[in-house]
Amino acid sequence: MTNIPFTIEETTVTEIHEAIKKNGLTSVELVDSYLKRIEEYDKEVRAVVTINPKAGKEAAELDTYYRKTGKMKGPLHGIPVLVKDQAETAGIPTSFGSEAFKHYIPEVDATVVEKLREAGAVILAKTNLCDFAAGWFSFSSVNGQTRNAYDPNRDAGGSSAGTGAGVALNFGTIGIGEDTGGSARIPASFNNLFGLRPTIGLISRFGFSPLVHFQDTPGPITRTVRDMAKLMDVLVGYDPKDEFTTAATLTKHVGQYEALLEESTLKGRRIGILRQVFGSNEDMDSYPVNQVVEAAIKKLKDAGVEFIDEITIPNLEQYLEETSLYTLQSKKDITNFLSNRVRTPLKSLDEVYDHKAFHPLNDLFHDIVNAPDDPTEAESYYRQRWAQEEFKQEVLNVMAMHQLDAILYPDVKILPPTYQDLEDEKWTCLTFPTNTVIASQTKLPAISIPGGFTPEGIPVGFELLSKPFSEVELLQIAYGYEQIAQPRREPSTLNGDLESV
Repeated sequence: MTNIPFTIEETTVTEIHEAIKKNGLTSVELVDSYLKRIEEYDKEVRAVVTINPKAGKEAAELDTYYRKTGKMKGPLHGIPVLVKDQAETAGIPTSFGSEAFKHYIPEVDATVVEKLREAGAVILAKTNLCDFAAGWFSFSSVNGQTRNAYDPNRDAGGSSAGTGAGVALNFGTIGIGEDTGGSARIPASFNNLFGLRPTIGLISRFGFSPLVHFQDTPGPITRTVRDMAKLMDVLVGYDPKDEFTTAATLTKHVGQYEALLEESTLKGRRIGILRQVFGSNEDMDSYPVNQVVEAAIKKLKDAGVEFIDEITIPNLEQYLEETSLYTLQSKKDITNFLSNRVRTPLKSLDEVYDHKAFHPLNDLFHDIVNAPDDPTEAESYYRQRWAQEEFKQEVLNVMAMHQLDAILYPDVKILPPTYQDLEDEKWTCLTFPTNTVIASQTKLPAISIPGGFTPEGIPVGFELLSKPFSEVELLQIAYGYEQIAQPRREPSTLNGDLESV
């Protein structure tokens, strides 16, 4: 047992490893501390779906390994990780957010989970998501609504809601999300975190339930950029079980993401501001978002970033509408996934729908189920697929024309919605004003960065969009901003507001 006080709140991978080496902190102590915090606070938050019943045993094995060898098993030795319950975990129930799958136990780990274990991490818990990740909000038939870490009356953002709220509330050290249309970046934005959508194929999708397979990618959600870079060093790489990961053979940066942070500089970076997708200052929900983002822009400008103001993407609204394929593609992708699993209780999206195995406020299910079994039967399908390529070229052309390192805009035009607004169905999945779909539907990488807070203490994130395989540059800009702005703030809602809801 360590004799030096150690607190898990806001700690990092580096700090934990220093405490293990210098102060005798054990992995068992660390796991126990996080589990006590989850037990004390998650009843109202509902970030966690399932605790890994073997977390303590796995931590003890890591302690034995370290005691015998004097070495850490890997770069994430002993680190408790929150994993979105979209990723299959051998021996641990994996619900995909759906009540019908709460007892489904996969036979093998998702590749991401396998890589985490090989790096010495402890899979601490599986976190909440809306059913089959089909939406922007937290509503789940298996676990209800996940509350925002900073305002329990607002949503945590979907679909990686549990990872977002859980990492923000220090239920784990780092987290794994997944991003199809914004599912890692929206929860990051709503919970004062960093969330990355990497170039598709850098991280294997094997073992993740799909939504739109050519847009899907796992992504890290963390409190600091360095922890995000550490995760990228573990997760990126070719996987023969996912042919998309041939992309990982095209980058020079495998295993170098953290090391290259030190080359970070903001001075001389060229960033375009896409005011086309800022909300109206007349909107009471958009105005505070714009104010926070403008303040973040000023900090970057003062640090030497050169901004090209009011760049435009031609035909943006038309592209966004035409390249949206969720209602056409998802039915086939989910059905293919379920039908290829041995122990799944339901084998198709139609069966999920017929059994009403999804939260009633997940409205996208009604649109998805009406799609043809084969999306290519839709007259518009191939045109829409090609439009995604045209859209990407249009964005890349704007970046080349202005010699940009990135394009900046708010992740979402409005503040995290209140539960009253969602229950009143003020927003549907397809009308929610999220800008994260720009990166998703062009299949370009993007990072969500904590911009700051409104006067009422509500987090606001901004996004940087860049070119394929620009993860190093995105991490470097985020790291530089983090150093000057120190945007991370621990939630103060525990002990008070949550217990009164």
